[in-house]
Amino acid sequence: MKFFSATLILALMLLVFTDGARAQENSTTVKIAVININAIRQQALAIKSIAEQIGKYRSAFQAEIKKEEEALRNANQELSRQRTLLSPEAFAEKRREFEKRVSQVQLLVQERKGNLDRAQAESMGKVQDALNKIVTKIAKDKGYKLILRREQTILADKSLNITEQVLVALNKVLASVAVVEPAK
Repeated sequence: MKFFSATLILALMLLVFTDGARAQENSTTVKIAVININAIRQQALAIKSIAEQIGKYRSAFQAEIKKEEEALRNANQELSRQRTLLSPEAFAEKRREFEKRVSQVQLLVQERKGNLDRAQAESMGKVQDALNKIVTKIAKDKGYKLILRREQTILADKSLNITEQVLVALNKVLASVAVVEPAK
């Protein structure tokens, strides 16, 4: 009985170790790459183009809002001067009109900001689409099975970094993006 048990254990151990060795022989190596998305966002020509255009739209928007705020300040000062001249009912009516105008300007500010954010998001979406296609093509061409963001890795050899290759391809494919003018 002891002989049978020892033989069974030996046979199982041989089976396990030989299957493990065969599994290692059959396994494929996984090619890995690392990409620094933050560096691409800082250096890509298309993203710089978007930032410049959005900056111009934002400046025009801020100038328009500044005019509205100045008009509101003047209207408030005029209302303060008229307080002693008007009857309480007339003053209350003028005050309601002023508050309505303030609310309209606040809505205008929110609307313009939303339009500006949407225009930026739409433009950045075009860059993201191009970036995804480029990374996918590089992965396919080079046989990468796994591409990690640099921010998600603790340590990576510099030879794994494909950031520069992706950046060059992105700048070649998409040097600029025309930002659709935000609705007014």
